Amino acid sequence: MSHLFKCVILFVMLCTTAAREFKVGDHFGWRVPDPTDTSFYTHWAERNRFQVGDSLVFEYENDSVLSVEKWDYFHCDASNPITAFDNGKNILNLDSPGAFYFISGTAHHCSRGQKLLVEVMSPQHHPVPVPESPPPSLLAPQGISPISSSPMSPSPEAFSPVASSPYGSIEEDSASIMLSNSAVMAPFATFLVVLLLAL
Repeated sequence: MSHLFKCVILFVMLCTTAAREFKVGDHFGWRVPDPTDTSFYTHWAERNRFQVGDSLVFEYENDSVLSVEKWDYFHCDASNPITAFDNGKNILNLDSPGAFYFISGTAHHCSRGQKLLVEVMSPQHHPVPVPESPPPSLLAPQGISPISSSPMSPSPEAFSPVASSPYGSIEEDSASIMLSNSAVMAPFATFLVVLLLAL
């Protein structure tokens, strides 16, 4: 019984840590943002939490996606990309922690706001809960720490293009599209645990 119980616990853990797939820009997709909202992709990235194993889905027309180094991102320099895609839909796996930089390869699109910086949390990163009323002496050390001033630049191996989904285009108005097995498998796994404990 002990071996079976360990297997079920492992199964539950695997089901609840499934990777997520984020459609960049949600229903807006990957294109030049409105001139009054050039920080559109910055705000989109801030609304989401990216972890190792998650992936980004870029959908676009008559454009491209370039993964670039930090300097190229801030200077909108498309001359030396790490990887480049221009087929209309790409899925890029985020398989290491750190910063990932993306820009449009189309002239003047990046300078008009079509660029994305994604911070991927390490697997060990867990947000520290802040007490409701901490002692005054603890307020300063428990502030939100800024993004590292020297984030890791992804290597070319960090991006793993994946074939487009056989299910076609997915349009949602949520902050992110999460295609995860955990929503389906977690109740089933919980049922199995309860059933085994009842035996």
